[in-house]
Amino acid sequence: MLTPEQKAERIARRHKEREDKMKATTGYKVWSVVFTLSYPIIAVFTAVFSVVVSFFSKISQGVVYVLSGGKSK
Repeated sequence: MLTPEQKAERIARRHKEREDKMKATTGYKVWSVVFTLSYPIIAVFTAVFSVVVSFFSKISQGVVYVLSGGKSK
């Protein structure tokens, strides 16, 4: 019968072996490189898109202000 410590070590070893096997695959390596290269592009796109949305929001608020005769918040 295994003690709880032995069981935990055995499970940890299996997880490590499974992780090492997964990291050795071509798909994992390709995904790792693609993610690393595309992350800055995604971050810049998100920032630019946020600015564009904010810009159009301000335009919309301005149009509402003008159409309401200056009574809008």
